[in-house]
Amino acid sequence: MSAGTHENTAKVAGVEVSTDHYIGGERVPSRERFEVISPMSCEPIAYVSRGGEEEADRAVRAAKEAFPRWASLGPEGRGTYMRRLADLIDENVESLAAVECEDMAMLLRSLRARVIHRGARNFRAYAGLAASYEERDWRSQGTWNRVQRMPAGPAATITPWNAPFMLSTWKVAPALAAGCTVILKPAEWAPLSASLLADLTEEAGFPPGVFNVLQGMGEEAGAALVAHPMVRRVSFTGSPETGRLIGQAAARNLVPFTAEMGGKGPLIVFEDADLEAAARKAAGQYDDAGQVCLAGTRLLVQRSVAREFLELFDRFADEHVLGDPRDERTTISPLIHPDHLKRVEGFVERARAEGHEVLRGGRRSEVGPLFYEPTLIRPKSNDAEIVQREVFGPVLTIQEFEDEAEAVSLANSTEYGLSAVIYTSSLGRADRVGRMVRAGVVWVNTFLVRDLTAPFGGMGISGIGREGGDYALDFYSDLKTLQIQEGSTR
Repeated sequence: MSAGTHENTAKVAGVEVSTDHYIGGERVPSRERFEVISPMSCEPIAYVSRGGEEEADRAVRAAKEAFPRWASLGPEGRGTYMRRLADLIDENVESLAAVECEDMAMLLRSLRARVIHRGARNFRAYAGLAASYEERDWRSQGTWNRVQRMPAGPAATITPWNAPFMLSTWKVAPALAAGCTVILKPAEWAPLSASLLADLTEEAGFPPGVFNVLQGMGEEAGAALVAHPMVRRVSFTGSPETGRLIGQAAARNLVPFTAEMGGKGPLIVFEDADLEAAARKAAGQYDDAGQVCLAGTRLLVQRSVAREFLELFDRFADEHVLGDPRDERTTISPLIHPDHLKRVEGFVERARAEGHEVLRGGRRSEVGPLFYEPTLIRPKSNDAEIVQREVFGPVLTIQEFEDEAEAVSLANSTEYGLSAVIYTSSLGRADRVGRMVRAGVVWVNTFLVRDLTAPFGGMGISGIGREGGDYALDFYSDLKTLQIQEGSTR
């Protein structure tokens, strides 16, 4: 489609999408706009309002004004709105999936079958968790004590471009359930589904200012948002480099800050594992063109079965089909943006120049302008950049280990600590190695299974704080102790 630089809407995959901010229940344009391209064609699909300090201030003030009323509704009152929103998300899966596919090129069938529905599930789950919270009561030193959750205030949520709709709801849902009002700053490479989410909150009857969408560049709109003195919580998902800057801005205002900042997860395969299942799952790490922070990108295989594992891996990797994400046959879609393709390509080119062995792939694909072949590299050294830094593309490394001790040493040898995968048939080994591997989540003989009540977050430079369940609700709350002298009241 074509989009004029001054249009307030864009037709994306047949869906009308507002390209303006959503602030205080109104669509608000900016004087300047930025271009959003489709990863499938590299052609512009929308020109979106480019916010800055002025729009950030307006959004925060709208959230601040709406906060007392929203907080006073209590968990049950807020839950009514959130469940209504969840129903609307389920009713609009087709349009949400179509726009998300065009905007960031995730496989359409995945978006339809699970990813968009997960957004609805987030709102239902947190509405229920907030309502079921039991305040802690006890008696001590002649007093009756109760710990209460108090909504913190306006919350700034900054989300990434991979699975943007689902990851936005992952932050917005607990914030709203806890009684905070929200300003969502979506990633500039894939902002369009956030605009649709704003439409759905309005349709669900949310009071103006409870949910706001601020669009723009991170260094402009994002920086102004997190530095605003009225913001009382900041939650971020993205790179460690940006996370450090956001954390510094939050610290200046003494604002609690949580961040998930990527990973370099190990996928550990022991000789007693179901090798076929392990190899199939390893080849599956190329899904979404490797643009998954939880992916097990470092294959660590016990030396005694390494050759057999690699043969199986090659067989499963050969089954991948690069193509249009709307095509049911496609298993690997394009990368998000030309700049990101250059970044991924740079990692592989430097690895090749340093003498690391490229076992498969290692080049752009002729399928389309932003496709990169599934790549596997055998590094000469564990200190290599290709092992130690997050690529965030369809690039894996493979290394061999002798025993459990070496496997754990390799697994824990990067600065990251977001996730890990272990394949073994021994429950004892699963427990031993699982305890020793430093990661926020460790899967054994499975991958990407998420319980929404479990803590989620990283160790090392992978993150600060935890999301999920009561951990998220506590983050968006101020905890208060009410203490009453026994016998002093009736």
